[in-house]
Amino acid sequence: MDEASIDTGWATGLGGGARRHTAAGAAAAQGSAHARKGQAMAINEEKLNAFMGRFVQDLGAVMHAATVVVGDELGLYKALAEKPMSADALAEKTGTDARYLREWLSAQAASGYVDYDPAADCFSLNEEQAFALAQEASPAFIPGAFQIAVAQFKAIPKMLDIFRNGRGLGWHEHDPALFRGTERFFRPGYAAHLVPEWIPALEGMEARLQAGASVADVGCGHGASTLIMAQAYPASRFHGFDYHEPSIRYAREAAQRAGVADRVSFDVATAKDFDGGAYDLVAVFDCLHDMGDPAGAAAHVWQALRPDGAWMIVEPFANDRLEDNLTPIGRVFYSASTFICTPASRSQEVGLCLGAQAGEARMRAVVEGGGFTRFRRAAETPFNLIYEARP
Repeated sequence: MDEASIDTGWATGLGGGARRHTAAGAAAAQGSAHARKGQAMAINEEKLNAFMGRFVQDLGAVMHAATVVVGDELGLYKALAEKPMSADALAEKTGTDARYLREWLSAQAASGYVDYDPAADCFSLNEEQAFALAQEASPAFIPGAFQIAVAQFKAIPKMLDIFRNGRGLGWHEHDPALFRGTERFFRPGYAAHLVPEWIPALEGMEARLQAGASVADVGCGHGASTLIMAQAYPASRFHGFDYHEPSIRYAREAAQRAGVADRVSFDVATAKDFDGGAYDLVAVFDCLHDMGDPAGAAAHVWQALRPDGAWMIVEPFANDRLEDNLTPIGRVFYSASTFICTPASRSQEVGLCLGAQAGEARMRAVVEGGGFTRFRRAAETPFNLIYEARP
């Protein structure tokens, strides 16, 4: 085997700078197939350093995610939003251990999630951090996203199995952290955009809802979108449907807490068998791509609508081509889709597996395949595309 040197200039602090290894040494240490064949590995030190730098950022983010969930569950962000505090003061206020809090606060400061004043040895949330971490009504509230991430990690043993056997993994088979996290992650965006932007973008729909209309929210989950609409349009009647019975129970209780149970109902049903009929508006929020047979769902929606009714389809933002989705947002959605959306679709009949980055062209094909003759992009945000379909 020829002696071939490999430059592996790892990022500072990870590998002690550039080191030189023989191909044989690399084969022994790393099992390199190329090295075993006596081929030199042409490592670009600058590119490797950049990649390892990204690795450090990613590893820090992964490790940090669990600390966000803990801080959210214990009310630490909300308490710290009130005023700057030392670890001891925050511990006393929240009934937690000061030493653990010191470490937790240090991790938050290192991640830029809290500010640290070394002179006073105090920690605080600036207005922007508090807006995102401590105010649940904020359109930028983010802790729910980390609950979703925790649920994904809990699903790893099941994912190993389905990657090997090709089976699906239903929504109901995930840890409950996914259900609560999904509601808390998506609700702020719905609250910010649904009533002021998305519904007015549907032709004539805002006036109909104000006057009194019948609305179906299919795949409603915990009912966040349903309740937002019910609170905004008291003259209308809203019917939420989801196949997941625990979510429907939660939604019914949420309707009671919100004081809208007189005009909202929630029932267990799928997108292909929900009843009621003659709806002015049917809505699906971030779930059509999760369905095994979205074209079959589209056909059922077509039958359930009034002739002059509309179908509002809210989907994750996506372009039609993979190369155009290789972005930070695409990264989030593809990762979630690997663990949640695609396996959910595979677990159902047909199992089309659109995925969370299906794009407008595939959505149009699904909708038109269900009998709709008009389809358009009505609105968009950095995270969502809103389509309007008409019979």
